[in-house]
Amino acid sequence: MVASENLEMLPSPEDKGLVPFTRESLELMKQHIAKKHNEECDKEDSKPSADLEAGNELPLAYGNLSPGMVSVPLEDVDPYYKNKNTFLVLNKKRTIFRFSATSTWCTLSPFSSIRETTIKVLVHPLFQLLIFISVLIDCIFMTMSNLPKFTQTLENTLLGIYTFEIVVKLIARGIWAGPFSFFGDLWNWMDFSVTLFELITRYSPLDFTSVLKVARTLRILKIIPLNQGLKSVAGILFHCLKKLTGVIVLTLLFLSIFSLIGMELFMGNLKHKCLWWPQENQNETLQNRTGNPYYMQETENFYYLEGERDALLCGNRTDAGQCPEGYVCIKAGPNPDCGYTNFDNFGWALLALFRLMTQDYPEALYHQILYASGKIYMIFFVVISFWFAFYVASLFLGILAMAYEEEKHKAAEKAKKTKPKLQMTLNVLQEGKEAAETKTTQIEMKKRLSASLSTCVDVLDDATLRHKAELKESKKKCPLCCYRFAKTFLIWNCSPCWLKFKDFVHRIIMDPFADLVITICIILSIIFLALEHYPMSEEIRHLLCIGNLVIIGIFTAEMILKIIAMHPYGYFQVGWNIFDSLIVFLGLTDFVMANTESMPVFQSFMLLWVFKLGKYWPTFRTLMLTLSNSLRALQSLVLLLLTFIFFSTVLGLKLFGLSYKVRVCKISQDCLLSHWHMHDFFHSYLTVFRVLCGEWIETLWDCMEVASPFRCIPFYMMVILIGNFLILYLFLALVSSFSSYEVATTEEHNEAKNLQLAITRIKKGINYVCFKTLCKQKNIPKETKDNVNDTYVKENISDHTLSELSNTQYFLNDREKSSCTEKIAMTENESQSLIPSPSVSETVPIASGESDIENLDNKEIQSKSGDGSSKEKVKQSSSSECSTVDIAISEEEEMVHEHEESKHLKNDYGQKFSTGQISRESRKGKIWQNIRKTCCKIVENSWFKCFIGLVTLLSTGALALEDIYIDQRKTIKILLEYADMIFTYIFILEMLLKWMAYGFKAYFSNAWHRLDFMVVIVFCLSLIGKSQDLKPLISIKFLRALRVLSQFEKMKVVVRALMKTTLPAVNVFLVCLLIWLIFSIMGVHLFAGKFYECIDPTSGERFPISEVINKTQCESLVFNESMPWENAKMNFDNVGNGFLSLLQVATFNGWITIMISAVDSVAVNVQPNFEENIYMYLYFINFIILGLFLPLSMLIGAIIANFNKLKIKRGGSNIFITVKQKKQYRGLKKLMYEDSQRPIPRPRNKLQGFIFDLVTNRAFDIIIMVLICFQAITVMIESDEQNVEMEVTLYWINLVFILLYTGECILKLISIHYYYFTIGWNILDFMVVVFSITGTLLPEIAGYYLGLPSFVPLILLSRIIHILRPGKGPKVFHDLLIPLMLSLPALLNLSLLIFLVMFTYAIFGMYSFAYVKKEAGINDVSNFETFGSSMLCLFQVTIFAGWDGMLNAIFNSKWSDCDPDKINPGTQVRGDCGNPYVGIIYFVSYIFMSWLIIVNMYIVVVMEIFNIASKNKTKSLSEDDFRKFFQVWKRFDPDRTQYIDSSKLSDFAASLEPPLLIAKPNKGQLIAMDLPMAVGDRIHCLDILLAFTKRVLGNDARMEKVLSEIESGFMLANPFKITYEPITTTLKRKQEAVSATIIQRAYKSYRLRRNDKNTSDIQMIDGDRDGQSTEEHVNIEEKGTIQSEI
Repeated sequence: MVASENLEMLPSPEDKGLVPFTRESLELMKQHIAKKHNEECDKEDSKPSADLEAGNELPLAYGNLSPGMVSVPLEDVDPYYKNKNTFLVLNKKRTIFRFSATSTWCTLSPFSSIRETTIKVLVHPLFQLLIFISVLIDCIFMTMSNLPKFTQTLENTLLGIYTFEIVVKLIARGIWAGPFSFFGDLWNWMDFSVTLFELITRYSPLDFTSVLKVARTLRILKIIPLNQGLKSVAGILFHCLKKLTGVIVLTLLFLSIFSLIGMELFMGNLKHKCLWWPQENQNETLQNRTGNPYYMQETENFYYLEGERDALLCGNRTDAGQCPEGYVCIKAGPNPDCGYTNFDNFGWALLALFRLMTQDYPEALYHQILYASGKIYMIFFVVISFWFAFYVASLFLGILAMAYEEEKHKAAEKAKKTKPKLQMTLNVLQEGKEAAETKTTQIEMKKRLSASLSTCVDVLDDATLRHKAELKESKKKCPLCCYRFAKTFLIWNCSPCWLKFKDFVHRIIMDPFADLVITICIILSIIFLALEHYPMSEEIRHLLCIGNLVIIGIFTAEMILKIIAMHPYGYFQVGWNIFDSLIVFLGLTDFVMANTESMPVFQSFMLLWVFKLGKYWPTFRTLMLTLSNSLRALQSLVLLLLTFIFFSTVLGLKLFGLSYKVRVCKISQDCLLSHWHMHDFFHSYLTVFRVLCGEWIETLWDCMEVASPFRCIPFYMMVILIGNFLILYLFLALVSSFSSYEVATTEEHNEAKNLQLAITRIKKGINYVCFKTLCKQKNIPKETKDNVNDTYVKENISDHTLSELSNTQYFLNDREKSSCTEKIAMTENESQSLIPSPSVSETVPIASGESDIENLDNKEIQSKSGDGSSKEKVKQSSSSECSTVDIAISEEEEMVHEHEESKHLKNDYGQKFSTGQISRESRKGKIWQNIRKTCCKIVENSWFKCFIGLVTLLSTGALALEDIYIDQRKTIKILLEYADMIFTYIFILEMLLKWMAYGFKAYFSNAWHRLDFMVVIVFCLSLIGKSQDLKPLISIKFLRALRVLSQFEKMKVVVRALMKTTLPAVNVFLVCLLIWLIFSIMGVHLFAGKFYECIDPTSGERFPISEVINKTQCESLVFNESMPWENAKMNFDNVGNGFLSLLQVATFNGWITIMISAVDSVAVNVQPNFEENIYMYLYFINFIILGLFLPLSMLIGAIIANFNKLKIKRGGSNIFITVKQKKQYRGLKKLMYEDSQRPIPRPRNKLQGFIFDLVTNRAFDIIIMVLICFQAITVMIESDEQNVEMEVTLYWINLVFILLYTGECILKLISIHYYYFTIGWNILDFMVVVFSITGTLLPEIAGYYLGLPSFVPLILLSRIIHILRPGKGPKVFHDLLIPLMLSLPALLNLSLLIFLVMFTYAIFGMYSFAYVKKEAGINDVSNFETFGSSMLCLFQVTIFAGWDGMLNAIFNSKWSDCDPDKINPGTQVRGDCGNPYVGIIYFVSYIFMSWLIIVNMYIVVVMEIFNIASKNKTKSLSEDDFRKFFQVWKRFDPDRTQYIDSSKLSDFAASLEPPLLIAKPNKGQLIAMDLPMAVGDRIHCLDILLAFTKRVLGNDARMEKVLSEIESGFMLANPFKITYEPITTTLKRKQEAVSATIIQRAYKSYRLRRNDKNTSDIQMIDGDRDGQSTEEHVNIEEKGTIQSEI
């Protein structure tokens, strides 16, 4: 009975804090609003509660909802809305709806019956479901091209539903009554506009059907407000978009500048073509209807390359494209690509630059410009692709990643705050529910057991326990009866014999070796799947079939044995066992249905065998778990992206679907739709997906042909910008998740432990067998062994001193300490975020002299030394100056393992050359020692190192001269041969000297020395190859360039860092490779042998299937020879080819051709047909999503995690810079933050002073910036082939700008004299003026051809860079440039490495592919004939552009494709065939290496953005903050008196930058600081700095230490500080002013009462009193006057 009483006292789960909204509530709210004057309350409730936002569910803390509280007005529970005239309404699902209580703008009263009814309808879940279903039905019918007959009725019904929804919302929410009214929501504006437009169209006599179809697509976006998750994600993205405003504006600025530069450089050049021109002895005439021989419209007179749609471009420069014989280069005809690729005006130039920025088909534009203008302009494209595109992408990634991390931290803090409350509420509700159920059970049991009252309590307790157990069971997924059935029939405990058999099976199947066997079988099954290829012999097919059957049998046996060992009930309780049983079922089904047509389907299911590795591979399992958790958390973002793709697809279908059908002949010669169009929904979706993948320009050309550019370009820009914005945000979210995958705590499965245990047992067994075998062979008695060991130990002890042994012990202890330190270096919070914690890099809030980083590195190097002494001490303790410890502690040997090796070598060397031993050595030993000393001095000499570095660069640069023209340059060839011999001898001599100095063991223990040794071997082999004419030995000369790595510290630092960030990610890379293997095997199953086609050799086109059906018919067609049955070069005939094809799809190079081949494929030996297998597009779409997007985020996340770990280990410094570059880093910081311009004295002359005030005024700078912008606009107006009047007008406009800029220059020279040339920006302006005047006057004086008039506007335009000037242009631009500038040292090192890689591969390409036949991607511009052309090719490959075409040309290795006996003029090399295998290795390896370096370049800039943002957010001060403080101080104290007047203190505080900034109004805060004041109301600099620092740091424990450091640092920097005695403080001065005011008031009242003064005196005192009450700082003289009057 006591228990029942306690249960009754538990709180019941009822609604808490929910009060009905009545008229009294409304009146009380109005009174509160009328009396609202409490500012403190407003500050406390300044933000609404995130949990109580409209659309969220009411928290459980408010209890359960009673029926009377549903769909009725309630008082707002959010304190923020208490005084906002709002009320709440909740539906049955506890969803919050907030309404306005005001009755304005035709809004009904909250107590109106009509409004109450509409509110109930609006909040009802069925109403929301009705709208959602209507939108879905509308979306489905929008995708249909052929609509059914009842479409009109359905559209009218949906229109009625939407109209009813709007009416309900208008009445329920009010028309315009605050943010919660109908028009207070932007989504309602969209609904209202579309519905109103549709109603007008239906009943209007005008035909707006086409416009209505487009407008109705906006209804797809109604899905967003109907889903609260989508709506919140859209709000977050809009918030991120605000942060990207500065980046967007800066990007548009740079795009415009580069577009104008492109206009001036390439305007009209793309119209230069090779025109056929008859010679003097020819009688043919040109078919020219215009009569103008310089302008031909007939395209048949132009020269076309084979297979090209556009005519061959040419130029008049020597390095531009040249026309073949019989043709001349003239400006004629349209621009290439249907006239859409050009720089003839600003619009098309902007589109071309946007195309280059997005890297879409850039190789075509490169080739066009280089053909028409010359190869020198490749510099322009390198700047655009390497600098501009990289910088813009880095900024977008950095800002987006920072925004995502902020949202992530906000969500974590919110969850951390709400979790305890939620858990408490759940506990209370659960206790209340269990108490109610237990009480019910007790009452029932009392009724049943009323006869036995004596045992009632015991029975009730048993019943309670049973009820709780049944309740726990009922919470499971299945009913209780199912579990009883399972325990009865699925747990086999039949007999003792069966149990013994079960235990025996359990021991076998659970043994570690059983898991090892299963793992081997999984690997074998993957190998068997990967061995399938086309064509495959019957023997191999039979062998693979038997292997698969054996593996299926083993998996089946494993399943049966595990079922016996674990019972069926226990077996199917494990998820992996269910997966194993599914694999066995599919394998057996494949075996049974082996001869049916559905075999390929089940073979694809066999790929699930790969996922069995997740049971034994922790990395694979962890990554898959992280992926599933991330996608679950990001489901709203993924759904929003899919919604946008669907909307874009339907919009494209409605906009351009009919145009593609009507005007198809403009884009197709046979007037048939191509593979890429928007006539139906599926193809429109494919086009949008292709655009989102980055390939949009070709489909845009087609779109502009069938429609207009004014319709196509806005649609494509919307898809590109918004779609890529969503994709980038999703990508960064996944990268952030995978960057912390290693800290995911997942239980290690028994199978993984068993696998490790089995491998350990095998190792122990092998070691045991080897030990026994060796012991039997040697047969040495045990006693002899012990004697030998004792003797060895004694000898060792005698050879070492006691101090060396103690040092060794110290070294071991130091190793243990350092390893422990490394383990705890990464904290949990730091590893789970992309942003490294600022507390790691800043030990105190003030970064006092960033040399701490340098000191830290020195400490690390010292701690790694063997005995803790410096390098000099080690040299003194050794008799040899060539001790290997010199190598170990140098900058180039910072790695720990090299140090350990060198430490042991040092001990060995000391053992041989101790002091006592030297005295006993012979004279030869001393001579040998002196020789080694001399060699060591030579190799350690800085001049020797510089000489070797210079020789290395010369030997590397000499490789670039050995191109295909080397045989024609006999002198250079002979010089290179002698140079090779000299270089070889020098490097051999260097190697011998180092051998003498360091010894063999020390030399070969150093990785960089081993690299040098390998290069020396390469030199020797190349000389042997030349003497014996062995081409393979000559071709390895390209490895000589690798020696540069060991000669320059910057290279070595980058290589070490890349290895440390990449090698730990090998496991992740293998997982990504496994995913690609799955898709490659799937591609083999789907497309093997199906890419063959019958080609017409005359036209090069494929025969239609109506003429040729299969291979037999193709071979039977004879027109003098059989038609070739050719295979596509990129195919899926085996796993290797599948990998290569997938790589092209992943880099979006040649992927369109591969997809078309797959979609057109029919069957093996059957002629392909147009889109016969159209849904094979889905295979490639799935690969891009699952095989590219997700694995890429995994790999980059792992690299970022390793990057952060290594950065934290290095003390927060950049891992890609050297110690010297850290000083450059600090110098860059000073350059970016410090205003290096010294104050210029004002001239004493009145005229000069007036001009000085004019040119230094802020308004003057603004006027100049406006002039620069106007001048840019005039350049934008220019166009090709403009009329003469326009040219004259622009000429005079440019002349006016030149005069204005010249006047500015003269004014500044008059006012500031020689100081003008002390400012870099003025020098730039002066050069612009000089070059502009020269470019304008030179054509007039010396003739047109000696001048460059087209470059004058370009020179004037260069002044637009002033917009980036610190202090002059917008501050946001300066802030965005800071990360790039601070990353320059690291980016320089990475750029040097990628240049070395490009150089090495360019040399190898010259040796291997110089004579390849020119077709596809290899042409007159991009080839491997010379070093420059090779670098151009590799530049394209670096940005993943056009490498598929180069590989296709290298694939020409058969007689039908190339001529192996072709004579190449000027050389002895014959043939123009390529080597496919070498080409594959060449391009794949280069793509991977360049991608790895470029990814780290992005990481460097993005992390620098994070670093700057984290420092700004943390409550700390750095050296930069103090530097900015003193920069502002210089403006307020130009005479450097160290004082400012107290009246200037407010302006000074408002002029500072965060965190020292105190924005106005700030006088109250400044007075409260109680700053000391000297005579004259002056305040000292140090007092202000200390007070402001204390304000920032607050009550930090380290504040006193920091303040003392600031004071001591200031005293050291200013030893001649002016001493002073403070007479008062700001607080006392304010108190005096207030006291004076009180006295004045009292005195005034006294004089008024006594009438002792006239009215004028009273007015004067009153005026003084008012003036003093408004001012915060009163002058001493005024106060003295008032006191004297008193």
